[in-house]
Amino acid sequence: MKFHTRKWVKPEDLNANESLFGGRLLQWIDEEAALYTIIQLDNERVVTKYMSDINFVSAAKQGDIIEIGIDVVKWGKTSITLSCKVRNKMTHQTIISLDQIIMVGLSESGLPKIHGKTEIEYIKDRIEEND
Repeated sequence: MKFHTRKWVKPEDLNANESLFGGRLLQWIDEEAALYTIIQLDNERVVTKYMSDINFVSAAKQGDIIEIGIDVVKWGKTSITLSCKVRNKMTHQTIISLDQIIMVGLSESGLPKIHGKTEIEYIKDRIEEND
């Protein structure tokens, strides 16, 4: 799994138990999945269709640095299915894992758009191809 994004847990991210609020973490995960999908599908219009069971394994506290990892599980015709793990950067202890996040690429009219992708692409490869 590649860990793409790091977040610093700050006071405004905490719940009443003084640990990272689950809703904030899910917001970060959804944003990371969207950014990853936008890049992979080369399409700014993506939506979250589905998130599998969410398994909170441990808590993050104020001052922790967490990192969000994303892997491609499956390519659909209009979608990409991702898995996600969030862990503490320093200890590598898992905080949350999701087996499936299904993201769908949309056309300008808001309908699912066939993307034709079958493997992970890296921006550097697209740039080199266009030079």
